[in-house]
Amino acid sequence: MGKKTQRSLLLLLCLSGLARCSASFLFWTAVVELTYSDGKNGTVDKYCQCGVYGRNSLLVKAEGVVTLPKGDPMGCSSGTVYNRNSSNPPWIALVKRGNCTFSEKINAAKRQGADAVVVYNMDGSGNSTTHMGHWDAADIVAIMVGNSQGLEIVRLVSNGTEVMMQIDVGSPHGPWMDTYWLYFLSIAFFIVTAASIAYFVFISANRLYSLNAHRRADRRLKSEAKRAIGRLQVRKLKASDEETASDSHVCAVCIESYKAGDVVTVLTCDHIFHKACIEPWLLERRTCPMCKCDILKALGVDEETKGSLSAESPPEVTVITVAGGEPMYEVPLADRPGPDPDSLQHHYDNRAFEEDSAAGRR
Repeated sequence: MGKKTQRSLLLLLCLSGLARCSASFLFWTAVVELTYSDGKNGTVDKYCQCGVYGRNSLLVKAEGVVTLPKGDPMGCSSGTVYNRNSSNPPWIALVKRGNCTFSEKINAAKRQGADAVVVYNMDGSGNSTTHMGHWDAADIVAIMVGNSQGLEIVRLVSNGTEVMMQIDVGSPHGPWMDTYWLYFLSIAFFIVTAASIAYFVFISANRLYSLNAHRRADRRLKSEAKRAIGRLQVRKLKASDEETASDSHVCAVCIESYKAGDVVTVLTCDHIFHKACIEPWLLERRTCPMCKCDILKALGVDEETKGSLSAESPPEVTVITVAGGEPMYEVPLADRPGPDPDSLQHHYDNRAFEEDSAAGRR
């Protein structure tokens, strides 16, 4: 199994674990609508989003006549009996919290045909609710309402009033949907956004600075190349010159033979080229097309520029040492130009070209 596959599986496991963890904190509110007669040929409708679906409840709509258990309001005893023992017409069991588990209450009502179960909170809890768990009683709608809400319905049903209840799915809630979490996520989003913008600005400024530095260095090198080109020997070929006598002598830039009257530039390595061909080449590359001799170093232009910046700086040397011993050799990295201008005229990086040049001058 490759590393990419392992990483993908690990990411999938993390995401699935995060999804399960998120689902355990997520809960849905229940919209409760009550309809009953006021005893004066009128109808009362009450509507509130005051319930909470259980963790294992079906998230569907349910409706029916509210029915109380006989004898035990908590519906915990094994012989709990409701006034209805069938699902026609549909009915909803209303029981009080306490004395047994939520699953036991829900299963007792479910066995007798209830379409849904409403658990109201214990005394003294006001209208507070909780996200109840009932793992052993699934496949049925089960919600919890506050104690005050539940006692009001119990009073109506106990007085003989038929109360119709309709339960509908409300809105999801979770820790990330809380107001404080929204504030936290908003602040975190702005911080990450600001950091990203700052990083982008920094990278852009750094690239712009590097580009400007490169352009300045390029302009400086072109200026030095112009100075070096101005020091090169320029001559006009004659019919008696060796370069015009044979077609074997060609300009390495334009690959054309030399003719009498051509203006050529002689580089420090004694290679000649058409003046119009070699000058643009030298401005961009500053080296001989044939032997790669650096005209800036050969003419001392590079050293003169460095010397103008630091006239008294000591020459750089390479120190070769033996482990545990003293320095053995000191080899200068760059020779300083001597007082003799002729020594600058024939400075070579490659001894083979130096020997060829010396043989040509003889």
